[in-house]
Amino acid sequence: MSYGGIEAGGTKWVCGVGDGQGEVSEAIAFPTGSPQETLAQAVSFFEQHGPLHALGVGSFGPVDVRRGSPTFGRIAGTPKPGWSQTDVAATLAQRLGLPVALDTDVNAALIGELRWGSGAGFQNVVYITVGTGIGGGVLANGRLVHGLLHPELGHMRIPHDRALDPFPGCCPFHGDCLEGLASGEAIRQRCGERAERITDPAVWELEARYLAHAITNISYVLSPERVIVGGGVINAPGLLAQVRTQVRELVGGYPDASGVLERVGGEEFIVTPGLGNRAGVLGALALARDLHRGAG
Repeated sequence: MSYGGIEAGGTKWVCGVGDGQGEVSEAIAFPTGSPQETLAQAVSFFEQHGPLHALGVGSFGPVDVRRGSPTFGRIAGTPKPGWSQTDVAATLAQRLGLPVALDTDVNAALIGELRWGSGAGFQNVVYITVGTGIGGGVLANGRLVHGLLHPELGHMRIPHDRALDPFPGCCPFHGDCLEGLASGEAIRQRCGERAERITDPAVWELEARYLAHAITNISYVLSPERVIVGGGVINAPGLLAQVRTQVRELVGGYPDASGVLERVGGEEFIVTPGLGNRAGVLGALALARDLHRGAG
């Protein structure tokens, strides 16, 4: 069986064809342009590599992931110019003549990691991606969390010491939420340089502070067994180690339960994706396979 998968990010789209069991036979990546040109590129790729049995999409958002909803598969208000109200799922289904499974881009990456990567064997996992924006996916008691819409971990509010960091934040909706302070775009606007070009240790100490506050909050509220942190920003040299150290400091010894505090903030608790940059497209392929086999 052959399936299609799309990691539909705000910066780039990755399209792949595979068996939905951890393998990709063909793949392409291209920048996210206008909805019309981006969707057309995806359709063209899959038309060249068919026939397919189903398509899975992990989309940037906010996006309606409620199957049966009149706006299922439609992107809601987003800072990505031109993409608000784009009906991603219906457009792809109509043009390709395929059933479409859809979830968030972070949930797709989480699915990939749960099946073949750093989340395998766990029932409670949080995936955070720190790139141009910040997103999150949550597995609780073996099930992906979907509620009113889907978790928006990037828009949680965290402490903002304006004396230390006078930057007001870049989120067009909330200003200094987590995404507004700690995303790649926030770093770019604060420092005037892309994150990968910055070597000032003070910048990374501040970034670690914000991410550590977020992970500490997540740890107390959701009680994950593992936190996976992906995205380009976390690859900055030494950043992950700083995050782990600051999480341990923020936890402050509570709760003092045997075997718990030794894990929180440790190398086995906060980890990077085992699948690297393939997690999203592999998860999207798994979504397609599950839909075709009646599990979606």
